[in-house]
Amino acid sequence: MDSPGYNCFVDRDKMDATIQDLGPKELSCTELQELKQLARQGYWARSYTLRGKVYQRLIRDIPCRTVTPDASVYSDIVSKIVGKHSSGSLPLPEFVDNTQVPSYCLNTRGEGAVRKILLCIANQFPDVSFCPALPAVVALLLHYSIDEAECFEKACRILACNDPSKKLIDQSFLAFESSCMTFGDLVNKYCQAAHKLMVAVSEDVLQVYVDWQRWLFGELPLNYFARVFDVFLVEGYKVLYRVALAILKFFHKVRAGQPLESDNVKQDIRTFVKDIAKTVSPEKLLEKAFAIRLFSRKEIQLLQMANEKALKQKGITVKQKRQFVHLAVHAENFHSEIVGVKEMRDIWSWVPERFALCQPLLLFSSLQHGYSLTRFYFQCEGHEPTLLLIKTTQKEVCGAYLSTDWSERNKFGGKLGFFGTGECFVFRLQPEVQRYEWVVIKHPELTKPVSLESTTILSSPCHSLSSDPADRLSPFLAARHFNLPSKTESLFMAGGNDCLIIEWKASPVVLERRLSGLRRDGSKTCPVQVEMLRSRRRAPWGQRWTAGSH
Repeated sequence: MDSPGYNCFVDRDKMDATIQDLGPKELSCTELQELKQLARQGYWARSYTLRGKVYQRLIRDIPCRTVTPDASVYSDIVSKIVGKHSSGSLPLPEFVDNTQVPSYCLNTRGEGAVRKILLCIANQFPDVSFCPALPAVVALLLHYSIDEAECFEKACRILACNDPSKKLIDQSFLAFESSCMTFGDLVNKYCQAAHKLMVAVSEDVLQVYVDWQRWLFGELPLNYFARVFDVFLVEGYKVLYRVALAILKFFHKVRAGQPLESDNVKQDIRTFVKDIAKTVSPEKLLEKAFAIRLFSRKEIQLLQMANEKALKQKGITVKQKRQFVHLAVHAENFHSEIVGVKEMRDIWSWVPERFALCQPLLLFSSLQHGYSLTRFYFQCEGHEPTLLLIKTTQKEVCGAYLSTDWSERNKFGGKLGFFGTGECFVFRLQPEVQRYEWVVIKHPELTKPVSLESTTILSSPCHSLSSDPADRLSPFLAARHFNLPSKTESLFMAGGNDCLIIEWKASPVVLERRLSGLRRDGSKTCPVQVEMLRSRRRAPWGQRWTAGSH
């Protein structure tokens, strides 16, 4: 390490063993795209001196509030706030939520300095109410700061970022919780094998995913976390999702087929992340992270907004005991003739997290309401999202999660037309469990009316959009939930007077079920069993359909 000023808080021996100072000493590039490539390649990762300079430059360029505390403010307030306490005995601010300060390669003086800086930040940012990631950020920055005041200023600039398109760190429980829900949605979409394992071994999969930020801000070793932070400062919050998904993929790869080390998968993942060097290098971890074809930043922001809205509607804005999935789908308040509680919990783990907060309620049952399609619509219209369950005479069970109110079908003037969004999905429970991903529909011939005897629930292959994903809303998102127009919104549901259709690509096998049991006039030829459940009611006039609910 060249500059003694840099390492006054650092244990030299630990630092030398963790990150050798062998890289370049200067960085001349100014273009964002080039900087992004250099960050991903780890250009300054092996130079202690250069990383400090790059952090200073990148953080200085963050757009901030007009009045943002700087190094001089820290010098003015630190003695008043710390008083005569020794730095090692200082309490941590409430907003860190009992998060331990990771020491990384800090010496005793450095560990105490982190506590002092956090207390001064709490004094200057009374609006920060929940930020468990901050201790790790401050500890990392202190490795590459000349003194406490410089580290304080860097952390303040990260917190004071006022660019709405550049989210950096969660500062409230609402933001934190919605980020956890968003991560759960992304796992459900991009890590289905790992998600299946989590569902199998954990009582509440949401309690596993709520830990995702801790994997990065606390459990990752310094040389890994610093590499992630390098890219994070250039590219923003989306990088964190990428790396956490990559960690989960590697965990599944290593642990699939093996017994877990404990009864607590949450703790097993933490242990895996702490010892990640035994499995994968920092370079391979980032390579895996950027190989994931993730949604655009705009799409992720919209999904986050939707999750925040759902939390607000449930009154979850401050920290409280999380509602477990097994409480939402409880043996005492759930009844179905088609699936049991265990199967329903599995299905509920696939539902977008903002709706998994709600208890499933029965709207329609063919055993109770008969086989009339008119009655089916009457019971289900006014509710979204809904869940369709089908059991055939051969005991096969399949179904679909439907994002949109069936009343949308009335907009087509009696003709069969498609509606819905890409959050729809289809699944099969018997003879084997399988969930099928969304794809975009481009089959205009499917909008033609079909015969009464050939109502299709799951059907043919589809094509994907050719436009740049960054220029459109993903069909995974319900654009109208955000009051935004989308010409490319995908359409997955259709309902007419004689049939209902849910269109899907179930690659490599196309599933097809004929529901001639559902007839407009109530007659039946093949008595399949059908149930429709809702996650929550949308329309304020939906009270008229409460008769079928339990």
